[in-house]
Amino acid sequence: MVTLMLDSGHLELVLSGAEKALAFRRRNVSIERSTITRVQLSDDPWTWLRGVRAPGTYIPGTLAIGTWQYAGGKDFALLRKKRPGVVIDLDGHDEFQRLIVGTRHGMALVTALRVDAGDDPTDIVDLASA
Repeated sequence: MVTLMLDSGHLELVLSGAEKALAFRRRNVSIERSTITRVQLSDDPWTWLRGVRAPGTYIPGTLAIGTWQYAGGKDFALLRKKRPGVVIDLDGHDEFQRLIVGTRHGMALVTALRVDAGDDPTDIVDLASA
């Protein structure tokens, strides 16, 4: 399961070693908070996938992790089975236009983004409950 860390300037998707390998990435996904334009909760985040996997791992209905390229740019997806998730639209990010993340902590993310986080990265669940 992905860990979402938030500080005053960045949201970071902390990927495990296996997730990095499946996504063909060497580093976590880090975005500036200022690039976030919209966060939507979704009961079925699979419907938000667009384009083709390039690179990443895709097993229909089971696993989607990595970069999805489409005519307008790239998205990053991290989905497992039929979990709810969040869709985060970005504007001005140098790599992605959207993040599609399967997590049961979607409401905690929305709440944490409204909180003025400190300078130290903190798990969004801890921020939302503070």
